[in-house]
Amino acid sequence: MGAVVVVGSLNIDSTVAVERHPQPGETLLGGDLVKNFGGKGANQAIAAARAGAKVGFVGRVGDDPDGDAYLRRLAGYGIDTTHVARTTGVPTGHAAIAVDARGENTIIVSPGANGRLTVGDLAPLTGLAPGDVLLASLEVATDVVAEAARIAAARGARVILNLAPYAGLPGDVLELADPVVVNEHENELLAADGYAPRSVLVTLGSQGSRWGAETVPVGTVTTVLDTTGAGDTYCGTLAAGLAAGLAPRDAMEAASTAAALSVGWVGAQP
Repeated sequence: MGAVVVVGSLNIDSTVAVERHPQPGETLLGGDLVKNFGGKGANQAIAAARAGAKVGFVGRVGDDPDGDAYLRRLAGYGIDTTHVARTTGVPTGHAAIAVDARGENTIIVSPGANGRLTVGDLAPLTGLAPGDVLLASLEVATDVVAEAARIAAARGARVILNLAPYAGLPGDVLELADPVVVNEHENELLAADGYAPRSVLVTLGSQGSRWGAETVPVGTVTTVLDTTGAGDTYCGTLAAGLAAGLAPRDAMEAASTAAALSVGWVGAQP
């Protein structure tokens, strides 16, 4: 069984429940403010760890109480935080989230320490080997993600790139990924940029997910409280399955099941 190494973001999520999302210039009253742990990178890492993978993390937190708390949280899931750096004088990343009565969300991210992650922080990736999986998303600098993919591929590891939030990556980097993971909107943006990577997995919401010739239905959803982090849960569980040697369809089915469960709790992480 290979390991999963996540390069990505760590945020504190501040969430407010609203009946509906406000229009531009409109003020609405919401529910009580709830603070949770989030960030696409951390969400994915915890999902991979809960799916049974050995997980390491490359990222940055601030030199603040939120950073202290996050390092303790990751360690509590058995995630190796050796290469999560503390950034002096910079806050840990933060996300402001509104969730409406249907469970749909809007999110504004303040990167904080995530924005200070550099190519120089990627030295641990030289320890990757065939069978391992690199999982990266785009709440950190695209040049860092691109270099991480190149390092991992050069060492024979599988590269999974989640193009969220969407940003362009060089074509040669996209070709290293197996797969590139996008939702329907991100897939349209990818096509609009003129890219058609060799391996693309598209998450289709209530219609499931598609990877090449494989289409897998969505997992059984019993309760929808909050869709925040469902895509991250999918990606992390997919990475864990592929690192464990599962066939693509089996890894997709596990990911769909986990994502369906994730909408039943408030916040991006359990």
